[in-house]
Amino acid sequence: MTDLLSRSEYKKIALELKLPSLAIIDGKASGAASGKTFATFNPATGEHLADVPACSQEDVDAAVASARAAFADGRWSRLHPAARKQAILRLANLIEKNALELSVMESLDSGKTIFDCQTVDVPETINVLRWHAEAIDKIYDQVSPASDSHIAMIVREPVGVVGLVLPWNFPLLMLAWKIGPSLAAGCSLVVKPAEETSLTTMRVAELALEAGIPPGIFNVVTGTGPSVGEPIGRHRDIDMVSFTGSTDTGRRFLSYSAESNLKEIVLEMGGKNPCIVMSDITDVDSVAGHIVNGAFWNMGENCSAISRLIVHRDIKATLLDKITTLAEEWRVGDPLDPAHRIGPLVSQQHYEKVQSYLSDDNTVLYGGQTSDGRYVHPTIIDVGSNDARHAQEEIFGPILSVITVDSLQEAIDIANDTDYGLAASVFAGNGKRAMRAARAIRAGTVTVNSFGEGDITTPFGGYKQSGFGGRDNSLSAHDQYTQLKTIWLDLNDNEMEEA
Repeated sequence: MTDLLSRSEYKKIALELKLPSLAIIDGKASGAASGKTFATFNPATGEHLADVPACSQEDVDAAVASARAAFADGRWSRLHPAARKQAILRLANLIEKNALELSVMESLDSGKTIFDCQTVDVPETINVLRWHAEAIDKIYDQVSPASDSHIAMIVREPVGVVGLVLPWNFPLLMLAWKIGPSLAAGCSLVVKPAEETSLTTMRVAELALEAGIPPGIFNVVTGTGPSVGEPIGRHRDIDMVSFTGSTDTGRRFLSYSAESNLKEIVLEMGGKNPCIVMSDITDVDSVAGHIVNGAFWNMGENCSAISRLIVHRDIKATLLDKITTLAEEWRVGDPLDPAHRIGPLVSQQHYEKVQSYLSDDNTVLYGGQTSDGRYVHPTIIDVGSNDARHAQEEIFGPILSVITVDSLQEAIDIANDTDYGLAASVFAGNGKRAMRAARAIRAGTVTVNSFGEGDITTPFGGYKQSGFGGRDNSLSAHDQYTQLKTIWLDLNDNEMEEA
């Protein structure tokens, strides 16, 4: 594990950080055309961090024009795959060189704990970029089994100019999930970071230029959803958009596409993820550890977080006793203190939303506290049935809803009784029963006797209202940033036949 520093050392780094404050368009740092800015704040303290360009349609148009020109002249799209690979690897190396700076910047901007930033987010960002870079020159085109008189080649080509719209919960890592395969494919990018968390995206764009990724390839346009996100979704010269965020916003991108140029859309959206625990589990401590991590990691601001614990009646009391004991170890406070595992929620607006779920008439089994108007403490609530608001709505905070069942089939039925289908977990001593449950749950990722999302080699995305159009991670992620073209060669030679 990455060596952690002390709280005072992180504070010193934070004080000395030079925070980025400009968008990147055509390889140049620039303010918004209007000259307007918006402030970004530290969620832990309310402290003003930086003024960020409040971009609009004019800036999106400039970024798209830059990306289109760069794509058309082939400076990246027709660059040899090995050369693209080396440039992305240089970017990964520069992120690694600046890992401490980026970890602190991410924590300041998002409220994420420095523990998570330094041990998970930044190392995994580097890993994702390296993995996709190494895949560039190992993905082969195909030749179909045509007749003896024909050759049919099936080739991949970059889709063109892509819009990448990022969430605020994993700013760096979701950036890597999108720029890794899109840059590998040869696309030109227009990236919109979340309004709440723009800083690390701007910094990575600066590092991309330093790594030798040409101007016009990696554009960053900062601003709100209406001023930047919607213009990206509606732009007629953007060929594809990849969006991660709420289901409601994802629907809008489908409408934008339908009302403009029918650009391709890939959506990774919300979740209400079930965790089934049967009474025949053999290691209750291990199961409890996975559940606590799955429910409270990143303050529950995680689309694949364990949100519903669907537990067999016979093991419920024992399991909850273990979970509450482990939850005590998840200390809440200053995210720059590496001893803390729970930081503030990303914004006051989001805090108020999550806090509202503590006021309903439900049985609080553990937690339920808030502090400083910024922090929601790890909480476990017995909601009675899957019809409860807590069991149906995506809370996106450190609140675990508990539902009691008497059979595996009942647990599966409840697990599937949701509009979402992103992730799920099954814990059972009988491996065959666990695998049958995993097959029966309608979700994009189902972990057995563990919590997780797979890794970079496995596709990530959802069923139902959790996803649309494609998958992040793995070689499957490259598919969404490429078009397939058939090239048909007729080998019939009339001159030979006449001779």
